[in-house]
Amino acid sequence: MQPKLYHIAHVDRLPSIVADGCLWCDAEVVRRTPAGTTIGMSNIKQRRLTTLTLSSQPGVHVGDCVPFYFCPRSVMLYLIYQANHPELGYRGGQGPIIHLEADLHQVVAWANQQGRRWAFTLSNAGSYFFEDRCDLARLSEIDWNAVQTRNWQSCKDGKQAEFLLEHSFPWNLVERIGVHSRATFQLATNALPVNGHRPAVDIRTDWYY
Repeated sequence: MQPKLYHIAHVDRLPSIVADGCLWCDAEVVRRTPAGTTIGMSNIKQRRLTTLTLSSQPGVHVGDCVPFYFCPRSVMLYLIYQANHPELGYRGGQGPIIHLEADLHQVVAWANQQGRRWAFTLSNAGSYFFEDRCDLARLSEIDWNAVQTRNWQSCKDGKQAEFLLEHSFPWNLVERIGVHSRATFQLATNALPVNGHRPAVDIRTDWYY
């Protein structure tokens, strides 16, 4: 298996990601307050920061990690698209949201080399009940049919499996940026460094609702 990883962010967060050379975990975002729009649900973010920990990596809170899904078109993106969830402060829709794509095996190899802890979950790491693993030999425990389906109402939990990397995620491991429209394509392209890592930017309407 060669799974890809997907982190969603508002395009206006991209300049600070490029400038810092990484994506920060929520614990660091709270501390650093980087420029750009926050798109998550604050109560769930708080729970991930203070309550939810990884059983496979003792002492690590979910909020100490940069989160990725194993698919584009996530359940979270659907909530952003609907823009009517009472706990979602962001109301700008999916148009400005970008997908940062990376390769799971490449990321794990980097993390192991750096001594950086990581894990994957079998469901939403923002819930009170989830299982996590830190052994790639157990990837088959993820419900890959749920991850890849476009009709996830009956398998919502499995669809929300996550990959978590402790502390920060290096910008140079982002392989591609998927965007919704020509306008967001332009904003994303303009945010890329003149010199340095410039992943491909693709308009991928199939990654959106």
